[in-house]
This record gives sequence, structure tokens and C-alpha cells, in this order.
Amino acid sequence: MDNEFVNTSPRSRRSFSRRGIIMTGAATGVASALGLTAIADRAGAASKQDMKNDAAILNNALFYEHQAIWAYSFAATKLSDTDVGKAVLALALRNQADHKNHRDTLAKVVKSLGGTPVMSKSSYDLSSYIKAGEGNIDSDVNVAKLALALEVDAAIAYAREVGKLKTPALISAGASIGTVEASHATAIRAAFKSLGVNIDYVPASFISADTRKDWVIKV
Repeated sequence: MDNEFVNTSPRSRRSFSRRGIIMTGAATGVASALGLTAIADRAGAASKQDMKNDAAILNNALFYEHQAIWAYSFAATKLSDTDVGKAVLALALRNQADHKNHRDTLAKVVKSLGGTPVMSKSSYDLSSYIKAGEGNIDSDVNVAKLALALEVDAAIAYAREVGKLKTPALISAGASIGTVEASHATAIRAAFKSLGVNIDYVPASFISADTRKDWVIKV
């Protein structure tokens, strides 16, 4: 992996309720991709131009689902074997499972629209987040902050792009995926609450570019 991700700062040794974080992570899985597999069949009724438009938008979303899956796998190798590290890992795996469901559903729909699903890359550059102080891989806590920033941006992206879709069923599906990304961000913030950090689970009434600074937690 890229050297810029490597930092040998001491890992956080604070402990908190692992069960609480696991249960919070499990709750985020309720809003999954259930029912979205039928979208591929319904999307075929759209015009060729609309299908091309929607395939391109969903392929962009698929790219970021690939990135999220990779990021969670990469970050997992940097977590400690402490209670904190194990709890962060449990939440990460729960969130990653949702991203895998999103990936599979989006790939199927892109194919049904006549497009070619974008493939995953061997690695992704997250250095901009680290340089901005929105997470790192030098401690369990900072790994969680990095995951939070990624989930916030995913929720913002879905909210921004879903309105560009032409197929009503896909608009509903994109919105539902966006809510799951937002729930991931809320679950991660809940983890910090369990650590004793004085923050709100939901820091703003909206999740958007304008409120992004309220959702992310700086290193």
C-alpha cells in the first residue's frame, strides 16, 4: 500500500462498550438493499437516452461503493487487537456488508440499462482525507474518523446525484441507499459518543455540503 498512509503514532488505548457499538452497527443494516433486485426488470421500460443517463450516474455510484469496500478492508489491517480496535472492526464489517449489497445491486442495474459496470481497482487514494485531518490509519480512533468522512461524502453524493436519474424506481433506490450511508455516519458518531466524546449522533437536520463540517470529526 502507499507509504503516505503509514503512520507509527501510538494507538489509542481507551476502552468502551464493544457491545454497544456492535448493536449500533447492526441497526444500520435494517435499511438494506431488500426489494431493489426487482429494479433491473422495471428499468427496461425507460427510453434509451434515459437508460444511458442512468447507467452513467449509477456507474459513478458503483465506483464509490468499490472504494468504500476497499477502504474498510484496508483500514481493518491497521486496527489494533484492543477492545477499541475490535469494536471498530465489528462496525466496519457491518457497514462494509451494506456497501457490498449496494455494489451488487448497482452492478446488476447498470447491466440491465445496457452499460458495463465499472470494475474495482486494486487500491484507492485517500490521502486527501488524511491531509485534511479527517482521519488517518495511525490509531483505531482515527481510522473511525476516516470511515466517518467517507460515509458522509457518500451520503452527500447520493443526495446530489439521485435527482439526475430519469427512472422513478431508480430515484427511489438511490435515495434509499443514500439513507443507509447517512445511517453509517450516524452509527460511527454513536461510537464516538460511547468513547465519551461529547457529540450529537445527528449534528444537523440535513446532510449536505453545507453541513459536512458538522458531521465529520477532525483528527
